[in-house]
Amino acid sequence: MAIFSKSNVPQFSMDVYQNEYLPEGGREVNAIVTVSATGGGTIGSAVAAPLYTPGQGPSAAVAIMVDCSGSMDYPPTKMRNARDATAAAVDTLRDGVHFAVIGGTHVAREVYPGAGRLAVADATTREEAKQALRRLSAGGGTAIGTWLRLADRLLSSADVAIRHGILLTDGRNEHESPEDLRAALDSCAGRFTCDARGVGTDWEVKEVTGIASALLGTADIVADPAGLAADFTRMMETAMGKEVADVALRVWTPVGTTIKFVKQVAPTVEELTDRRTESGPRSGDYPTGSWGDESRDYHVCVEVPVADLGQEMLAARVSLVVPQPDGSVQNLGAQGLVRAVWTDDMAASTSINPQVAHYTGQAELAQAIQQGLDLRKAGDMDGATAKLGRAVQLASASGNADTAKLLAKVVDVVDAAAGTVRLKAKVAEADEMTLETRSTKTVRVKK
Repeated sequence: MAIFSKSNVPQFSMDVYQNEYLPEGGREVNAIVTVSATGGGTIGSAVAAPLYTPGQGPSAAVAIMVDCSGSMDYPPTKMRNARDATAAAVDTLRDGVHFAVIGGTHVAREVYPGAGRLAVADATTREEAKQALRRLSAGGGTAIGTWLRLADRLLSSADVAIRHGILLTDGRNEHESPEDLRAALDSCAGRFTCDARGVGTDWEVKEVTGIASALLGTADIVADPAGLAADFTRMMETAMGKEVADVALRVWTPVGTTIKFVKQVAPTVEELTDRRTESGPRSGDYPTGSWGDESRDYHVCVEVPVADLGQEMLAARVSLVVPQPDGSVQNLGAQGLVRAVWTDDMAASTSINPQVAHYTGQAELAQAIQQGLDLRKAGDMDGATAKLGRAVQLASASGNADTAKLLAKVVDVVDAAAGTVRLKAKVAEADEMTLETRSTKTVRVKK
């Protein structure tokens, strides 16, 4: 965990979008909370603080985990592309960043620098790492939990502000139990963030997306191994742009009010409700991971006590904090208030806030895609058609063009507005996996 002073981190701001008016007897309050960080998050940005390298951005440590199981040799270009991609990522490291490369099979092996330590990026260590990568070869099984635990041990050895992992796999996690992987994820959660990528089409989408979700990173498919280098470079550039780690959304609610859910809704849908840690009387923290120059949206839903017409109350107070090593927290200064006002004005109380309506639809879109693909795999073609038709309808209505294009590779669209579709008789495995992997990506409200 890092120590920050207010003047040395990006400026955070918070906006709340809601319809605060409730009808008589109304209890549910919904709000979209937009959090923005500006003034940081660029490579080489000049910030100076404890644990920061002056003029070089925040201190950071990165572990790159490369699948070296036997299947990476089929075709042989896969392993070569993985080596090239890792080399490209190493080249993108900022001077002074601590880093390591891990080879993953049914065990985890330190490829560079070895001896349980991290290297510090400069021209010499980058070249040494690339030389070490040339010796990578495929052989063995897949036990991703062991890779993550080794990454955690290495990353935790560095006294840095940002800890980040990049994980590449091409197959299923067949050499450890789901319980072992879950235990590893639970152990690593909150200690470092991790982006996960599946290369080819022989890996399990839910495993890769589950890893990224648990460790607050991104997940994606690289169906053609030739695209790995560009993808790894983008991932590392983004990681190098992070300025603040361990940011938590703190939600306080008054007596009698309960939180129904808290979820990130942009740029992706991510359920945070069950990740709450208590931070005081009627107050809880929800992890959001590391931040650079960016903006994200969160949907907060609370249930308030019934009140008389004309009354109003503060339903929730939302702020941003960073936990400190001594158990205290640093408040990042941004705050948003969620209100409830009871009225007999029917027009006011039945109006749905545009942001709330939009993101409710985006969350339903992600769920409809996942359910539709699961039903298709299970052989329930009628159920799959209904769910994927609803997904097409939601994507069309919200202007989510990227998701609409992916859906069109799985279904023939007869009427997008009505959600009328036909399942395609033959679907390329890469197209189906891409749709499933990217199903949680959302678009923001049209201004």
